[in-house]
Amino acid sequence: MSAPRVIAGAFRGRPLKVPRGLMTRPTGARVREALFNVLGDMTGASVLDLYAGSGALAFEALSRGAAHAVLVEHDRAALACIRENVAALGVEARSVIVPLALPRALGQATAHGPFDLVFCDPPWADLRAATDTLAHLVRKGALGPGARLVLEHSARDDVPRVSGLEPAERRVWGDTAVALLVPGDRDPAAEDGRTEP
Repeated sequence: MSAPRVIAGAFRGRPLKVPRGLMTRPTGARVREALFNVLGDMTGASVLDLYAGSGALAFEALSRGAAHAVLVEHDRAALACIRENVAALGVEARSVIVPLALPRALGQATAHGPFDLVFCDPPWADLRAATDTLAHLVRKGALGPGARLVLEHSARDDVPRVSGLEPAERRVWGDTAVALLVPGDRDPAAEDGRTEP
């Protein structure tokens, strides 16, 4: 199988290193292309890529004009690929790698916010933990005005509820579903059935 490539922008056609094996599940080119068509203009965006894998989503955003990206990943093979990709694309000054597992990585990652765009592509079995991570970003004020959060999950699952976020759109490509979430007006405490004294 040929190496995945950046689809569009300044790095269009450039190959990306990806880890071997099944520890990561890279977002396919068809899904990436369709997703970025939905997201539109990336110019000047601050990006957070959780469960970054090879970093393909972050590098696609940087190629399309994002200002900088924070990539969170703890797998050694994936981290090696991210570092190679950063060097090959020459984006050292626009990239921060946080080599820790979630949720422990959040402190370092959110220090580089607020973020305009968040990618969250967890192992599908970890979807509940991933939604807790997104809710934590809301509570910490890590999202900029008009922020958008992209959550990939199995097409068999409904869009998960995330405290402080509202589903704006859902697209399905094969067995992959992508939910676009935006900050909402709901009170996370009220959602959980709690009220403040």
